[in-house]
Amino acid sequence: MNNSSKWHKTAVTKQQIEPLCSRFGLSPIQASVMIRRGITQGNELLYYLEDDMRFQHSPFLFSSMEDAVERILQAKDEGEKILIFGDSDVDGITSTAILYEYLSSAGFDVQWRLPLADDGYGLSLEAVDAFAKQDGTLIITVDCGISNFEEIAHASELGIDVIVTDHHNPPETLPQAIIILDPKLEDSFYPFADISGAAVSYKLVSALRFAETAFYNAEICILDVQETQNDFSINCIKIRNLVKVKELHETIIPGKTSIYDLKLVNFLTGQLIYAWDVQKTQSLLQELFGSGVQFNLYDLKSEISKVIPSLKNCSANQLKELSVIAKYNENANSDIESLFNLYVTYCKKIIAQKKSEQQKNEKLDIQLVALAALADIMPMKNENRLFVKNGILSIKNEKPRPGLAELFNKLKLNPATITSIDLSWTVIPALNAAGRMGKSNLALELLISKDPSERENLADTIFALNEERKNLVSSAVFKIQDKAKESIEQFNGNLCLCVDECINKGVTGIVAARLMGDFNVPSIAITFCEGICVGSMRSSRGFIATDFLDSLGDIFINHGGHDFAAGFSFKKENLDLFVSKVKAASSTIQLNAENDLIEIDAEVPPQFLEPELFKLIDLFEPYGCENAELVLMTKQFTLCDAMIVGKKEPQHLKLVFDTGKHKIPAMFWGQAERLKKDICIGQKYDILYSISHNYFNGIITNQLIIKDLCQI
Repeated sequence: MNNSSKWHKTAVTKQQIEPLCSRFGLSPIQASVMIRRGITQGNELLYYLEDDMRFQHSPFLFSSMEDAVERILQAKDEGEKILIFGDSDVDGITSTAILYEYLSSAGFDVQWRLPLADDGYGLSLEAVDAFAKQDGTLIITVDCGISNFEEIAHASELGIDVIVTDHHNPPETLPQAIIILDPKLEDSFYPFADISGAAVSYKLVSALRFAETAFYNAEICILDVQETQNDFSINCIKIRNLVKVKELHETIIPGKTSIYDLKLVNFLTGQLIYAWDVQKTQSLLQELFGSGVQFNLYDLKSEISKVIPSLKNCSANQLKELSVIAKYNENANSDIESLFNLYVTYCKKIIAQKKSEQQKNEKLDIQLVALAALADIMPMKNENRLFVKNGILSIKNEKPRPGLAELFNKLKLNPATITSIDLSWTVIPALNAAGRMGKSNLALELLISKDPSERENLADTIFALNEERKNLVSSAVFKIQDKAKESIEQFNGNLCLCVDECINKGVTGIVAARLMGDFNVPSIAITFCEGICVGSMRSSRGFIATDFLDSLGDIFINHGGHDFAAGFSFKKENLDLFVSKVKAASSTIQLNAENDLIEIDAEVPPQFLEPELFKLIDLFEPYGCENAELVLMTKQFTLCDAMIVGKKEPQHLKLVFDTGKHKIPAMFWGQAERLKKDICIGQKYDILYSISHNYFNGIITNQLIIKDLCQI
């Protein structure tokens, strides 16, 4: 069997590789993989090469974050009741847990609510009315709310303010909430749009924790003056809540530039001004403006050196050479940028020393943010990589947080060897099962309960619900498979749509995903619930689900979601109208062409397939959306042993290849029938594979996972 014609390796030149190796310390194979994956800019490489959470984005980069913090703090001062309203999936549950745990521990009068059983998606009128009867005055939505126009308007009429924290695609017209935190809003100004709802909740909590420190709302200005051969450069940054709020960069030519022509004086008036070397800076300013203009400067070096003594004798220019972030950011090479980054690091070190409990709680929160990023299939790039990497490290080093620990035990998972794949394929489906079975409250209670025995019982219940969920999915897919396949032709070969009461409401998303996987076209699964059609859409091949649903007009009770995963509901009487609209629209659907080429990340000659190579896993993990497992190729690889393993069909092949120096084990799943046919001991093969660590009885071994193989 020879499929090598489908193997494709993009050519990479030495001229492309060398700059990445010299600047970022990458090996040639690491650099070649990065280039083939289009990861060549410093601000992208940062999130592969660094693990430190200090590289995450500040919560105050959200344009509305300070307003949200102030409104929530006001609620505490006034003794207001707060309702956190979340969603029933893993992202919604973790979002709710993060915010609820913080607010309750900080002394707020707070309660939570999630959709249960036959409740629809998002904030409900019933929830608003029930909260109003308790004299509640502030609702915070998490992982939902961006499409809840009617409910938020109703809350406003009842005197209830609503803060929306969400991450779903916003509609053209936004609800009239008092504050909206959604990274996908054009005016959010947050630098990375593709974070989970739990990450938005985590950012809000991070901002609230920061508000407990002396740095909250403190404003300072950092001033840097440099003399060149013919002129002086003056650079200033105004900082509030550890983010830049304004910058000024001016060049002064002695004898030609008047102080009255500069914006500098107005920029600095009323500011607390810091400089790295006060004596030198004062001298340069006096040389420029004379003794008649006074600048009151504070010494940044003396302050920071108290916390980071190694910098006591460094010049501003030397700081730039020591800056990690400057290596990754071409725009961060100036002295003023280095001073800004150093000031932020200094403040965070002070906070870590004085607020050690905050650091501990953040490590527990980040475990939930990691789960949400994987559960909602967020792209594994930018700060999502930090969230997942640090979440997994926290589970391994700090132990799983209460609730997760009990669930790990029930699922027979070893926290010390946990991977993103374990979380995605084992933990997340179990947590999701509670919501899919209409009992999302059980998953949330598992995560926030203070009672160990209660958590044990909840873990048992959730495990049982997950088994029930598996059976519902298998049964539904079996019953609708033929009908679903036939529907594709009705929808112009571009879409699969299946409507059937046998589909449980809670698993429409999984069923739609199964159909999409089987038929490789966008798929919709719909069921009925008390006169309401409830459905999910899963999309692929570049087709945006939310745009498609938007195009169907004003037919929905509610709808929304992400580019490739969306949900909706409408009255059952509109089913025929919905189907006809979808059928008409399907003729205009443009899907990206199917590509059966297997893209190869790197070719590894047999003699270079050594234990050191497996460190590539650590560099590219966590795998996930937009960061698929590495696919490597080795040619003329000698097979020295092979055996069939597995008691159930299909059986698998356990292979051993000889590099000449090492024997490398490999697994070829479901290919047992090929042994002694086209797979024979002693033959040479070209193979495609991923690399992995195998954990067994406390022993870690490296192995290959064969994806394709051909005899040469």
